[in-house]
Amino acid sequence: MTLLNEYYVPGLHIEDRSIDVPLDWTGHEPGRGFDGAAIKLFYRVVTTPEHVHDDLPLLVFLQGGPGGAGPRLLSPQSDGWIEEATKHFRVILPDQRGTGRSGRIDTHTMARIAAAHEDDAQAAARAQADHLKHFLADSIVRDFEHLRRTEFGGRHWTTLGQSYGGFLTLTYLSLYPEGLDASFTTGGIPHVPADATEVYEHTFPRMAAKTRRFYERYPQDAERMAALADRLPSAKEVSEFVDGLTGGVLDPMGGSPIERRLGVIAGMEAHGFPLLPNGDPLTVERLQCLGSDFGMKPSFERVHWILDDAFLGGDGSTPSAGEDAPLTDEFLAKVMNATSSRPLYWPLQEFIYANGELDEPIRWAAQRVRDRRPEFGVGERPLLFTGEAMFPWMFEQEAALRPFRAAMDVLMEDMRFGVIYDEERLAGNEVPLQAAVYFDDMYVDSGLQLDTLSRVGNSHYWVTNEFEHDGLHGSAVFRHLWREALDRGDLERLF
Repeated sequence: MTLLNEYYVPGLHIEDRSIDVPLDWTGHEPGRGFDGAAIKLFYRVVTTPEHVHDDLPLLVFLQGGPGGAGPRLLSPQSDGWIEEATKHFRVILPDQRGTGRSGRIDTHTMARIAAAHEDDAQAAARAQADHLKHFLADSIVRDFEHLRRTEFGGRHWTTLGQSYGGFLTLTYLSLYPEGLDASFTTGGIPHVPADATEVYEHTFPRMAAKTRRFYERYPQDAERMAALADRLPSAKEVSEFVDGLTGGVLDPMGGSPIERRLGVIAGMEAHGFPLLPNGDPLTVERLQCLGSDFGMKPSFERVHWILDDAFLGGDGSTPSAGEDAPLTDEFLAKVMNATSSRPLYWPLQEFIYANGELDEPIRWAAQRVRDRRPEFGVGERPLLFTGEAMFPWMFEQEAALRPFRAAMDVLMEDMRFGVIYDEERLAGNEVPLQAAVYFDDMYVDSGLQLDTLSRVGNSHYWVTNEFEHDGLHGSAVFRHLWREALDRGDLERLF
């Protein structure tokens, strides 16, 4: 193993390690040598101080996302499941490829690929799209299986998958079940067969219901959101304005990317569009994205306090129509932070549902579903929030996403992806699978989760409405799943 660092945080011993894995797993098998381009897979090994030298079973954490790195721990209690897990396991915390310290992808990566094809924009977009395809579930799971076989001597391990980590769990059970002793998932059983459009057909109604509950709790915020929306442009208005910029404000064919970006910002600012601190325009649609947090606790309160600081002047009360009340700098900063994405989170969002050969392209599934639901329109009142969904305007108007736009246009028309689920193998699964299904989960529909579990062998589930999607990060959920599996005898192989 390549040991980079070894240290303690309060209550935990941590080792930082990394290995090489192939960028492209085509033609390669985990556990064997490989040629071609490689990237780093970074991971941490975590134990409590008293267990540093003990031969404990292994548990690998499959992080949520997509695009999420492993947790950065402050103590055993800083991520609630860790305290219970380290009583029984040596815990492995990988940064999934493309995240954290594992071959991280961001705007610089997209720029480098584009620069290699500077004379052919179409070839650059295709190369960027092909690169992003290497960062989906089939490659992530092969990385982990390679890690298990090479650095842990092929020992079996147990998986714990949170959210998207549950999707990865079913991929692991489809590809390499022989490496697993048991699996736990929390809020993350995908519907198999996978269909992005079906997902959003279930989640948009849930977002409308969440919005209603938010306004019932904080009725003053319905008025506040309306006053904000009345002062903001729509994403379409911003796009049309930017497209119309010419001459001294913006020369689309000249200047450096930074100069063009500054020209766009100057033009929008001169036109009176509210701008976030990073120069992104604040549109009604981006304001609606504050609802992305509504599947967590205490998200209603977080959004309420963001809105509380919105207006400058007087006591900050909601201004009446026509009243001059600028938006505060603090509010704009909070909205920027609350609605900004990790680099891979939105670019990969809809492609986590792409399994092998598709019947039809994905073509912006969330936007297509939203277009059929006029109640989410920017002119509707009360203004509805949107949830975990990406839209084309994000890749035009957000600085962190704009370099991905050309690749997104290609991927949205692609029909071929890696195979991530094997329904026949899942039906015959023998690895004990214990799932926590959150009945009111905003992101992963509980009914679809239970339908999938009904067709996965040796699976068990605990349905609860006590927790939201982030329940694992408290102290109770993993302890409950552990006890259920232990009492059932599913963990006998560990000890």
